[in-house]
Amino acid sequence: MTTSAESFTARADAFAAILDGAEGRWDAPTPCDDWTVRDVVVHAIETEREFLERQDLSPGPSPDQSDPPAAWRKHASAVAEVLSADGVAEREYDGYFGRTTIAATMADFYGWDLVVHGSDIARATGQQWSVSEKEAAALHATADGWGDALYSEGVCAEAVPVPDDASASDRLLARLGRDPGWAPAA
Repeated sequence: MTTSAESFTARADAFAAILDGAEGRWDAPTPCDDWTVRDVVVHAIETEREFLERQDLSPGPSPDQSDPPAAWRKHASAVAEVLSADGVAEREYDGYFGRTTIAATMADFYGWDLVVHGSDIARATGQQWSVSEKEAAALHATADGWGDALYSEGVCAEAVPVPDDASASDRLLARLGRDPGWAPAA
């Protein structure tokens, strides 16, 4: 059985692999309006740091973000260290969606964000991206738990239509307000 902390780490590692494939295209536009690949990486690092700091957990100094893959790896390592400290992963608090734990939030909200933004970066940099039917179902289930808050400002845009026979990956992206056919301008 995979723990929430392990789930976050797996998603962080997958995000790192996508950054490795970006091959320096940090200023490429992404499906996120007005955000470059670099902006997406900075967003992922800063939002996770802010969450941990709100929980009185220090992920250490902010990494130098001039090299996005290195910054991400340093950050992800710091998060893993925080989560591995005695009692931190299981620590409960009242979150936006109800009572939860630190590790569950890292896996189910911030890790979920990494999957979605991994798609944004992959598509912005010409990489293939997809999720399995099983992972898509898990991501949909997590989003189901957020109800209408999924479409709050700064979370996801309204869903876009896709054909009934769309892939699991395309259905997921469409639900999250992303056009599955988006590609950078030629």
